[in-house]
Amino acid sequence: MTVVPRLVFSAPSSGHGKNAVAIGLLAAFAEQGLDVAGFKIGPDQVDAAYLGLASGRPGRSLDARLVGSERLAPLLLHGAADADLAVVQGSMGLYDSLSGRGDTESTAAVATALRSPVVLVVDVAAMGQSVAALVHGFRAYDEQLWIGGVILNRVASSRHEVLLREALDDIGVPVYGALRRQDLPPVLPSRRHAVVPVVTGAGEATRAVRRLGEAVAATVDLERLLGLARSAPALGMPAWSPQPAAADDTAAPDRPRPVIAVAGGPGGTFSHVETVELLRAAGADVVTVNPFTDEALPAGTRALVVGGALPESYVEQLSANRRLCIAVAELARTGRPVVAEGAGLLWLAREVDGLPMCGVLDAIGSLRDGLVVGYREAAAQSDSVIVVRGEVVVGHKEHQGVLSPRGGQRPAWSWAGGAPEGFVWRGVHASQLVPHWAAYPHLATRLVAAATADPDAAPSAAPAVVPGPPAASGSPGVPSGSDGPAPAADAGPVVSRLSGPTVE
Repeated sequence: MTVVPRLVFSAPSSGHGKNAVAIGLLAAFAEQGLDVAGFKIGPDQVDAAYLGLASGRPGRSLDARLVGSERLAPLLLHGAADADLAVVQGSMGLYDSLSGRGDTESTAAVATALRSPVVLVVDVAAMGQSVAALVHGFRAYDEQLWIGGVILNRVASSRHEVLLREALDDIGVPVYGALRRQDLPPVLPSRRHAVVPVVTGAGEATRAVRRLGEAVAATVDLERLLGLARSAPALGMPAWSPQPAAADDTAAPDRPRPVIAVAGGPGGTFSHVETVELLRAAGADVVTVNPFTDEALPAGTRALVVGGALPESYVEQLSANRRLCIAVAELARTGRPVVAEGAGLLWLAREVDGLPMCGVLDAIGSLRDGLVVGYREAAAQSDSVIVVRGEVVVGHKEHQGVLSPRGGQRPAWSWAGGAPEGFVWRGVHASQLVPHWAAYPHLATRLVAAATADPDAAPSAAPAVVPGPPAASGSPGVPSGSDGPAPAADAGPVVSRLSGPTVE
C-alpha cells in the first residue's frame, strides 16, 4: 500500500486565487527542504508547468477525460514517487468540469478518486459571515467529498479576518491561512506566453514563483496543512509505469536506440512529461531541441516530436529561425517521423499570416479572433507512424490558428460533427488535436519502431539554403530537388471567423 501525503486545492469558481496559492505552497514547502510534486486537474499544461517550476520536479496533468478515471491515482503515484507532499490544483469551480461531466471529471470527482482532502481557496474581499454559508453549501452538496478546510484570500483587515474565522469556526471548518488583498499580486508572466517562460528558464518566471512562495509562507500554516495531507489514506493500486509490456518491448538491449528530438528547452518540453518517459522506456534517446534558438536538429536525429503546449503566440519567433525550419523540412522529406500536435501543425505549414514556416505541409495558416476549445473523441483516418486507421483516441483542442485546407489528402483525424483534419504524409503526423500519451502508450512504441527502421528511399535533394519569403507556389522550407510538401486536399478555408469558444 502506497501512502502519498496529498492535498487538492479548489475554489467556488475561477478567479479566487487557487493557482497562485497552489504554486506558492509548493515553493514554500520546497524552500523548507521538502520533496514536493505538483499536479493540475484538466488539460492546462501552463498551470502544470508553473507547479513543476515551484516544486523542482516536472508538473503533470491529471485529466479524467484524456487518461481515464482509472489512471488518475496511478499517475499521481508515479509523479509523486518518494515525495513528501503532492499538491493537486483544481480546475474551475469545485464541482465544475470543462465537458459538463461533473460527476466524473470535476475537481470534486478527481479528489474523490484520489481519496484526498480538499482545501477551498475563497476570495472573501466582498464577504463576511456569508463565507460560512458558502463553505457549508459546498461541503453539504456532496457528503462523500472530504473538505478539510479553507484558505482565505483578499482579506481586508485584521478585524475582517477575525469575523471570517469566527463564522467558519461556528460550522467546524478549519482555516489554514488568510492572505491580504496585496499578498498575491499578479506576478506570473502573461498567459499569452504559455509555458515558454518555464521551458526556456526565464528569470521572470523563477522570480514570480519565489514571490508567491514567500507570500504563502508568511500567511499560511504550513505545518497544519502538512498534517492534513498526511491524513490521506493509502491508495491501494500500483503506480503507473512508462515501461512497455514484455510483448511490446522495443527497448531490447540488442536494438539500437534512435535519437528522438522533442521540442522544448532547458526547463522542459512542450509535451506531457509522460510522453518523454514513454519514448525513453520504449528505447529512444530523447534530446531537446529549442525551436526558437537552435539552428539545427540534434546530431543523429531520427524523429521529431512537437508537443501541444507550443504556443501559437510565438509564430514570429518560429518563423525567424529559418535554419531550423529547413532542417525540419529535410527530416520530413527523407521520410523520418515527425509528429506535431497543437501549434506544431502551424509550424509545419507553408506560412502563417504571411510569415514563412517549415513548408512541410502545403497549407496556409492564420490566427483568428476567438478560440476553438474542447475535447474530441477522434478516429484515425489514415495509417501513420503512431496510429492505425480506425483507432480512436480522446484529445483536447485549444487554438486560434486555422489552416487552409483543414486537412490533407490523407487526413489525421475525424470526429462527429467535424470535417476531417490534420495531415499524414510519409512519416509526418500533424494535427491540432492533443491526446495524452499516457492513455495510449503504443503511440510511443510505434514511433520508436518507426524511428529505428529505415524510411523509404527518397529522392536526393540539392543543398538547402535559407529560404526567403514564401513564393506564390511551392513551399519555402522544402529544399529544391525534393518531391515537395505534403499534398493538400482541394479545399478552401473551412473555419469561419470565430467570436468565442467554438465546438467544431
